[in-house]
Amino acid sequence: MKVVILAGGFGTRLAEETEVIPKPMVEIGGWPILWHIMKHYAHYGFEEFFIALGYKGEVIKRYFLDYYSLNSNMSINLANGEVQVHHGQREDWIVHLIDTGLTTMTGGRIRHLQSYLQDETFMVTYGDGVCNLNLQELLEFHKSHGRIATVTAVRPPARFGGLVFDGNLVTNFTEKPQIGEGWINGGFMVFEPAILNYFQKDNDSLEADVMEQLAKERQLMAFRHPHFWQCMDTLRDKHLLESLWQQKRAPWKVWN
Repeated sequence: MKVVILAGGFGTRLAEETEVIPKPMVEIGGWPILWHIMKHYAHYGFEEFFIALGYKGEVIKRYFLDYYSLNSNMSINLANGEVQVHHGQREDWIVHLIDTGLTTMTGGRIRHLQSYLQDETFMVTYGDGVCNLNLQELLEFHKSHGRIATVTAVRPPARFGGLVFDGNLVTNFTEKPQIGEGWINGGFMVFEPAILNYFQKDNDSLEADVMEQLAKERQLMAFRHPHFWQCMDTLRDKHLLESLWQQKRAPWKVWN
């Protein structure tokens, strides 16, 4: 199953870091948060990634181009330039790095990937949030209800958008909320290819345009995750995640 990671935003609320690198490349424990997200998906067997690039996308491209060599031991013969790579960090991943535009909105970024996604169910998440969600259980829930989309509902600080439910059916999705039941969109979404028909242009918002419409059509379901979830929206969030990692208490580290 293919996993789309939206990694093109400007990350303006984390400007202390994102003036130089894109937000998904901000490090937690010496590894980009993008790597943490991918390790989570790979732990549950999802190892083909489509990274939707925008702001400073070349930094992410360079990271993956050099990943194999920089995370391995090597011997270099300076006389002839021969390089031998020895043991190191290996990942059995396929990573597609796709430029989706500098100012493209979240829905528009998925629209740019539609030729890769039109054949089967696929997953989507943001490049700045981690959690300890069981992704196989999320997928099983999605398959069980037969609707177009599933979003993971989490309970975070109250500055995010809200969801209103009828059972597990989302009846109202609002991105900047004074409504809801204390649950918000935490990312970690599962979509059927039919959702691609809802994306029309680059400035389409996945949240404000597409998800609101799906909720009106009763095609958006929520998988409630009451456990750990944290986005890295500010420097304070980064310090919290770093502290958890350094104390070896990182709940999102579900891999060995």
